[in-house]
Amino acid sequence: MPLKAREGREHTRDRAHEIGVERLLVLFERDVARITGVDNSGIPELDDLRDRRKNLRNHRLPHLAATYRGEVVGYAYVVHFRKRPAYRYAAKHSIYVHHEHLGRGVGRQLLQELIDACAAAGFRQMIGYIDADNTASLAIHDKFGFERVGLLRGVAYRYGRWADSVMVQRSVGAGSTEPPPPAASFGR
Repeated sequence: MPLKAREGREHTRDRAHEIGVERLLVLFERDVARITGVDNSGIPELDDLRDRRKNLRNHRLPHLAATYRGEVVGYAYVVHFRKRPAYRYAAKHSIYVHHEHLGRGVGRQLLQELIDACAAAGFRQMIGYIDADNTASLAIHDKFGFERVGLLRGVAYRYGRWADSVMVQRSVGAGSTEPPPPAASFGR
């Protein structure tokens, strides 16, 4: 599915399970260290990424990739917010965008796709943790109706200083306005 970027470039959104994990790992290698300010020890190994994707697929959790000219330029997925059954309607999301494709609509499109996929999957709440210095991500989440519900002070150490994370939340589908469907209709 094409994603129209602001500058006329066309990105393609694919189901991440159709993308080789090697191509996804390139995104992590390029950008996770740049974002977190740590060495490559924080980047997942190929087998870890395979296991993560297998888990996402087995639990039918949304995970998407955006490509441009055959290169993965964005990756987004959700996991259950907590493992206990009472939390099964809440998803925690993550989005990564290649630094050369920031500001081109990739993150915005992936976030919209995740919201739609979470609603279709029966989730009622989406939660995210965003670096407090990442004003672009905070602004996009604001535009998509996420509320800033918490500030976690000094939870990450990078670039020689402690960094804060902002917790955001948004209702999807019916949210908390009505009870969930019977347990049998929403699997884990």
